[in-house]
Amino acid sequence: MSRAESSWKRLVNAALQRDRAGGGAGGGTGQGSLMDYVPSSLPNNRDIDAILRAADELQNEDPSIARILCEHAYSLAQNLDPKSEGRGVLQFKTGLMSVVKQKLAKREVGTIDRTQDSKRLQDFYRLYREKNNVDTLKEEEMQLRESGVITGELERKTVKRKRLFATLKILGNVLEKVAKEIPDELKHVIDSDAAISEDTIAYNIIPLEAHVTTNAITAFPEVKAAVAALKYFRGLPNLPANFPIPATRNADMLDFLHYIFGFQKDSVSNQREHIVLLLANEQSRLNIPEEMEPKLDDAAVHNVFLKSLDNYIKWCDYLCIKPAWSNLERISGEKKLLFLSLYFLIWGEAANIRFLPECLCYIFHHMVVEMNEILRQQVSRPAVSCMPVDSHGGSDVGVSFLDHVIAPLYAVVSAVCYLKCSFTPGLGSHAKNCCSVQEAFHNENGRAPHSEWRNYDDFNEYFWSLRSFELGWPWRTSSSFFQKPIRRRKYEFEAGRDKHRGKTSFVEHRTFLRLYHSFHRLWIFLAIMFQTSLQALAIIAFNKNSIISTKTLRQILSLGPTYVVMKFSESLLDVIMMYGAFSTTRRLAVLRIFLRLIWFSLACVLICFLYVYVKLFFYCTCFCKFSLFDTFCVYRKMLQEDDTIPIYNSVMFKVYGLVIAIYGGIQFFFSILMHIPTCRNIASKCDRWAVIRFVEGMRQERHYVGRDMYERMSDFIKYFLFWLVVLSAKFSFAYFLQIEPLVGPTRMIMKQDNIQYSWHEFVSIKNYNALTVASLWAPVVAIYLLDIHIFYTIASAFFGFLLGARDRLGEIRSLEAIHKQFEEFPGAFMKALHVPVTNRLGSCPSAVDKNIVDAAYFAPFWNQIIKCLREEDYITDLEMELLLMPKNSGRLQLVQWPLFLLSSKILLAKEIAAESNSQEEIVERIGKVDYMKYAVEEVYHTLKLVLTETLEAEGRMWVERIYEDIDTSIKNRKIHNDFQLNKLSLVITRVAALLGILKENETPEHAKGAIKALQDLYDVIRLDVLNVNMRGQYEMWNNLTQAWNEGRLFTELKWPKDPELKALVRRLYSLFTVKDSAAHVPRNLEARRRLQFFTNSLFMDVPPPKSVDKIVFTPYYSEVVLYSMAELTKRNEDGISILFYLQKIYPDEWKNFLARIGQDENALEGDLRNERDILELRFWASYRGQTLARTVRGMMYYRKALMLQSYLERKAGRDGGESTLFGNNMTDAEGFELSPKARAQADLKFTYVVTCQIYGRQKEDKKPEAVDIALLMQRNEALRIAYIDVVDTPKEGISHTEYYSKLVKADVNGKDKEIYSIRLPGDPKLGEGKPENQNHAIVFTRGNALQTIDMNQDNYFEEALKMRNLLEEFNRDHGIRPPTILGVREHVFTGSVSSLASFMSNQETSFVTLGQRVLAKPLKIRMHYGHPDVFDRVFHITRGGISKASRVINISEDIFAGFNSTLRQGNITHHEYIQVGKGRDVGLNQIALFEGKVAGGNGEQVLSRDVYRLGQLLDFFRMLSFYFTTVGFYFSTMLTVLTLYIFLYGRAYLALSGVGDTLRERAISLDDTALSAALNAQFLFQIGVFTAVPMILGFILEQGFLKAIVSFTTMQFQLCTVFFTFSLGTRTHYFGRTILHGGARYQATGRGFVVKHITFSENYRLYSRSHFVKGLEVILLLVVYLAYGNDKADAVSYILLTVSSWFLAGSWLFAPFLFNPAGFEWQKVVVDFTEWTNWLFYRGGIGVKGSESWEAWWEEELSHIRTLSGRIMETILSLRFFVFQYGIVYKLKLQGSDTSFSIYGWSWAALAIFFFLFKVFTFSRKISVSFQLVLRLAQGITFLVALAVVTVGVVLTDLSVTDIFATVLALIPTGWGILSIACAWKPIIKRIGMWKSIRSLARLYDAGMGMLIFLPVAFCSWFPFLSTFQTRMMFNQAFSRGLEISLILAGNHPNSDL
Repeated sequence: MSRAESSWKRLVNAALQRDRAGGGAGGGTGQGSLMDYVPSSLPNNRDIDAILRAADELQNEDPSIARILCEHAYSLAQNLDPKSEGRGVLQFKTGLMSVVKQKLAKREVGTIDRTQDSKRLQDFYRLYREKNNVDTLKEEEMQLRESGVITGELERKTVKRKRLFATLKILGNVLEKVAKEIPDELKHVIDSDAAISEDTIAYNIIPLEAHVTTNAITAFPEVKAAVAALKYFRGLPNLPANFPIPATRNADMLDFLHYIFGFQKDSVSNQREHIVLLLANEQSRLNIPEEMEPKLDDAAVHNVFLKSLDNYIKWCDYLCIKPAWSNLERISGEKKLLFLSLYFLIWGEAANIRFLPECLCYIFHHMVVEMNEILRQQVSRPAVSCMPVDSHGGSDVGVSFLDHVIAPLYAVVSAVCYLKCSFTPGLGSHAKNCCSVQEAFHNENGRAPHSEWRNYDDFNEYFWSLRSFELGWPWRTSSSFFQKPIRRRKYEFEAGRDKHRGKTSFVEHRTFLRLYHSFHRLWIFLAIMFQTSLQALAIIAFNKNSIISTKTLRQILSLGPTYVVMKFSESLLDVIMMYGAFSTTRRLAVLRIFLRLIWFSLACVLICFLYVYVKLFFYCTCFCKFSLFDTFCVYRKMLQEDDTIPIYNSVMFKVYGLVIAIYGGIQFFFSILMHIPTCRNIASKCDRWAVIRFVEGMRQERHYVGRDMYERMSDFIKYFLFWLVVLSAKFSFAYFLQIEPLVGPTRMIMKQDNIQYSWHEFVSIKNYNALTVASLWAPVVAIYLLDIHIFYTIASAFFGFLLGARDRLGEIRSLEAIHKQFEEFPGAFMKALHVPVTNRLGSCPSAVDKNIVDAAYFAPFWNQIIKCLREEDYITDLEMELLLMPKNSGRLQLVQWPLFLLSSKILLAKEIAAESNSQEEIVERIGKVDYMKYAVEEVYHTLKLVLTETLEAEGRMWVERIYEDIDTSIKNRKIHNDFQLNKLSLVITRVAALLGILKENETPEHAKGAIKALQDLYDVIRLDVLNVNMRGQYEMWNNLTQAWNEGRLFTELKWPKDPELKALVRRLYSLFTVKDSAAHVPRNLEARRRLQFFTNSLFMDVPPPKSVDKIVFTPYYSEVVLYSMAELTKRNEDGISILFYLQKIYPDEWKNFLARIGQDENALEGDLRNERDILELRFWASYRGQTLARTVRGMMYYRKALMLQSYLERKAGRDGGESTLFGNNMTDAEGFELSPKARAQADLKFTYVVTCQIYGRQKEDKKPEAVDIALLMQRNEALRIAYIDVVDTPKEGISHTEYYSKLVKADVNGKDKEIYSIRLPGDPKLGEGKPENQNHAIVFTRGNALQTIDMNQDNYFEEALKMRNLLEEFNRDHGIRPPTILGVREHVFTGSVSSLASFMSNQETSFVTLGQRVLAKPLKIRMHYGHPDVFDRVFHITRGGISKASRVINISEDIFAGFNSTLRQGNITHHEYIQVGKGRDVGLNQIALFEGKVAGGNGEQVLSRDVYRLGQLLDFFRMLSFYFTTVGFYFSTMLTVLTLYIFLYGRAYLALSGVGDTLRERAISLDDTALSAALNAQFLFQIGVFTAVPMILGFILEQGFLKAIVSFTTMQFQLCTVFFTFSLGTRTHYFGRTILHGGARYQATGRGFVVKHITFSENYRLYSRSHFVKGLEVILLLVVYLAYGNDKADAVSYILLTVSSWFLAGSWLFAPFLFNPAGFEWQKVVVDFTEWTNWLFYRGGIGVKGSESWEAWWEEELSHIRTLSGRIMETILSLRFFVFQYGIVYKLKLQGSDTSFSIYGWSWAALAIFFFLFKVFTFSRKISVSFQLVLRLAQGITFLVALAVVTVGVVLTDLSVTDIFATVLALIPTGWGILSIACAWKPIIKRIGMWKSIRSLARLYDAGMGMLIFLPVAFCSWFPFLSTFQTRMMFNQAFSRGLEISLILAGNHPNSDL
């Protein structure tokens, strides 16, 4: 055997025998099939796949037939690729022949005679049919289907029949190819079999290409009507005779479009189904009565047409061009469908161009014109635009929409925007993949400045102007739009053949000025209000007697210059920020920018001139300061003002006042006017007028997006009042606690002269001590800019609390509440979640009847919820029995409540009856206890029913007599007289014994026991209980007595065999025997939470449900699909496996799982032997992680809920009933999952697409993820997998790569089957991976609603029941515009893992509930913050998709969907009656990476055009809401940290300059009131108090006050303030660095379980620059302030002012170790130190990662500094470190009182000496190998000389030991500053040869910082109790549930033998 054959055989055997640890019993692809290895480079590999599947199935049955099929597959592969040039083809052929020879041929006896292959196939075909009874099977299936009985037998026969006919079809096809002649009889049989083998024809939802008998979806009238509407109509020219139309259907209008425009076949099939479903669902919503011949209603067509083409119509209106049709009202329904079909065919094949919605409008516009011309000529011919340039027409060869319309656009987008491949327009797909070195990666993989390359938005916005029509049709590829840049140098490009287009409409310049530019109205407002506060102080201080005076007016009018100067700066920024896009932007927009600049320049000059003229006459010495925002000088000059001078009488003053009044009045008037609906409508209608456009454009920017972004007046008033409250509180705080206290000290400081500075002062001398004043005011100003977010947070929390209370959230927050209100649930359910049922009360609409009927409808839904909880192992079997609600078929005229409500109630009622003295007392006492009355009534009536059904003749007569006597006694109120109630216990005992026997199966022994129990019961009642006078019924009692004496009273028993009666017996037995209360059922906390939320939501404002359609969409890359046994049992370094961890975290669920699979509760995983149990174990573990399996299970609940709802509602009379196994009860849910109509209805309304981008590569590489995905498809028939298939095909000796977007599903054999394969123009991943992944697969979605679900999400069956209600929100009134995104509440299910997880869970929960509640109402500014929001699918796919994909700028792709929706006049709402589960990161490093990713994404958002336009175009108050809930949150966070720095550097200035000492000597109080207020606000924000306010109020609302206090207190003990402070540093670092340098990227945080210890080196790498460096800098500032700026008398003041700073520094330095598992365990600390030192001193090299070497890590840390502006900013920021040296050297005793600049110069000499010594002692030994002795001698002498010099200096001069430490303290930050600057200018430093020295210095600093941090950690590790405390702190949630986390961390578990 050859080596290749041997290798291939081993590979095949490995595939056929899946590893037990990884495979389980799943099946799926890869299990015994060769189809997985068919290379995708073979063009038609579907046929080969099918043949090999059949061969694999038949190889054991008949090896010769399998050999024939394999050989035929080989011949097909040979014909498709004779030279085996495709990737993997040669290996496939070799392996296939190896299998044929070695495996199949050996099984055949003797020599193989291939001439008999035809006969063998024919004989086998007949034999196969006979053996499997094919004809009988068809008849039996048909009989079962016609009977209407829904059982599993029908399902099994259907699947078997499909498999048989699929195999028969393959055999028939191969036989036709192999056999020269087939007998007519057999030929007829083959054709007949092929006609009904519909499963062999791949389809997605509706089998439009095949005749199907088993799929009920084709029988729905709306589907029939939609299919009929697409038929070929009279106005279409005939298609050529050779155009292929499947025999199973007629030609339709999509075939016509397919022919003339050259769309791909699969793309057409995909869109055909898409359009049919859109039309069918719209038809079903109209509730049109059914007809014999279903016809699509015109309204349905019109609605779908308008919604789908709404963006196109608006685009035409914006460009002032006519749409492709002249008059919309005159267009026929067929024409509308034709236009609709064309648009969706364009969209479906547009690939990456789908991100350019207006480009698609342009294409559609011209293609409609082209199509209309063909229709006018009535000749079918290919469109010119879709043919090669050199084509002469008349031939359909080369007709391709993809190659000639989309590919040129893709080429320029990929080359100019992302540039992964080059493409020559007109050459089709053959030249797409030629790599171009010159054009590779224009955007430098996202690292190039955004201003240097065009992104998706730039290309799309080019089509916002009429200039785009210069591109012509067909494309004029010589246009500059299609030119590609050629790279010359880094970030410098030139055009390929001509000048290429630059940026369009907007340029993303990277600068912090973007914040001012985008939100200039906010900053102007804050500046004006700050100045107003100062003016108010001046007015109050100096005009106490006459506040309202002309002087006051003058001071108020001084705001004019401030306003116009800031507006001028904003207009100047408009010009600067547009640099790079002037040539491509609309001329009107460019003109607007420059006109605004001119206007505000003139306004600035005029206003300032007028103001200056008025002031200059009297205050010429002060005018300069006063015009430049006079904040200080105004108070001094005010003292000199004389109000008697008539300034206000001057003409210039009146002109100035008039100008200000007119401008302000006009602005105010237009702002109010545009909020009046009538005025808005008039302005909208006049929008086409050029004058109106010009005026509007001058007022605000005008683009295609962002127009008419106004809200209803009532909504405006609501958010106006909200912000009025916030701003009032903010400015009151600013005025009274920030500004006013500082005015007095400021005036005194400015008056001080001759201040003695301790250093050489440059600035403050003779300049009013400006730096001193600045050091006081700077932190106050910073807090002034920050605190508005604080007040917003508090206000939104209280508003959210009130809104939640109004919406009835948290009304049911405990099991006790569920118990009390359970009887209200059925009615609430019918009102909220059930469709209206006509005539459900019949002719007796009493309250009792209503409750019974409602309970009957409610019961099957409730029971299914409980069963799902059991299947998920949250409850036990006993708990399930107690929670289930019995199915009442009408025998009992009462509501049978679940047992958990009634348990032990009978026993309590017995005691009450025995103790009570009267019937009235019994009734009263029983009525007071919840549900006791219901328990008594049910037992009374059920027992009668059971006994009468069981007994015959006299026995039944006896029962009836007893019940009649009881009823009579109750009626006569003589129950105490007629019965001995104190003997009821005896009756209960006898009845329980009887029921205990009756609930078992009938046997002779049981029959005898039952009779004996009845006899005992008779004795007890006759002798002990009964006191009734028998004289009235003497004859009857005489007969009963006689029967008893003769022994025949109970001889005739009818054993209860009816399942319903049997269930009643068991239930009755439980009611009599369950003694314990079920008040704590269920015990599982998650089960409780889910039931509480579901029942609570029944009473909320929920829209009534209707029939809706929906799709769920999940992007997937390479995350965990399903845990393998190897992964579950693999131990980490602590000896902990995932499975062991899960068993300890979820002990109750583990026991429930073992019970469910029939194992003992103490069983170990090693005891599970069979494959089924192992597979169940893998799923059990995967359902508790953040895996794809968990997400798929949750999302498939939607389908299950739809099936149940459809099944029961149809049985209730909507569509006629279906029989079930147990009768025709309209509330019987048995068999609903097998109902063909229910399944078809669910398929019509719901599809789940998981877009597994690399699934094809995973299959090719035999990855276990591919097998697991196939297993999920096999278990979930509605699951679809979309993926990118990369095919390398040889053409003309050159390998070409082609990309296909494919959709697969599971076939009847459980293997993936290709449905659609759509060729793409190139690699689809041009931008960010996730949105590109979504975009390629979105064409496979269906319906009107699209829910995006991430990989870390879950869903619940009870919540899936509410999805129909949620989707009705699209039709509800939510404002001026209908909703386009429905926000959904999330529940974070990872909160119980650790304290960090609970912090994240609580923080996330408060945002997704209370925070988003306020954003939606009243603020009207909620965005899309990620999954699981529900999109209006048609709205978004016609406007660019559900996310944006431009590289880096759209790194936070989700929120841009919200931006886009809002800008395009969408409306985003939020709804909290439904929830979806979500996982979060649970480890500190995971959380830090996630927060860094989000903060970096927000940094990129600052630069984006979406944020800029929203900031410009929203009204002022919505703009405030938008700012403070998006980028403003992160900017405020950064300001919080900057405030601390500003304060500390200010205090350091006062301490080092000597000003602080002087002020203290002169007894000038700085009045720390304002500073304390500012710092306290900063501190409270820093430690998360304001973040906690929404959290606390959310707890109170949904958990109750007491639980909220306990939860918050627990969080404090778990050091949540440390965590929040640490997170503050994370967000600040990444947000600031992203705006300065860029570098934001997607961070894979991992979704695993975090219980392992994180090493010190890993923590240092992650947090060194973001936290450790900054924390040490804060400590350095605090030490300087303590040493030089504080005396003993000020110790308390120092503590009060710096406590927040010390807390922040400590949190930043030690939080990673506090929250690190086993962070203070001594053994691990020792190992950490060794590992850290190895990492620090390992030099690394090429290919060494940062995790292995300090040098490699250091280079990575510097990689973000790339641009000149970034280097300059880093240099400026690094200059702050030189302050320490400058200040401290003048404080040395050595220099005395000398303040000359030479002192500072000598300090640099000392620094040079230190650097010389450093170089001497770190001299490289590699260079000095032969001079070891000399080197060591020189180093020793140098050390001794240095020591001697220091000693002499201390002895002979004023140099002290303190001075030495102070010098070190001064020079360390200087060295770091030099190091930082050198790193910023790395290329220059390398060029001058200093880089190695800088690197050595950097290593020294990192070593020193590491030791400073490591030593306290090591010290704490000496105390074991600290490690115990830390473990308790981190895992307190787990400890509260009785878990042994310490055991887990120690790895001391019993599974050591595994």
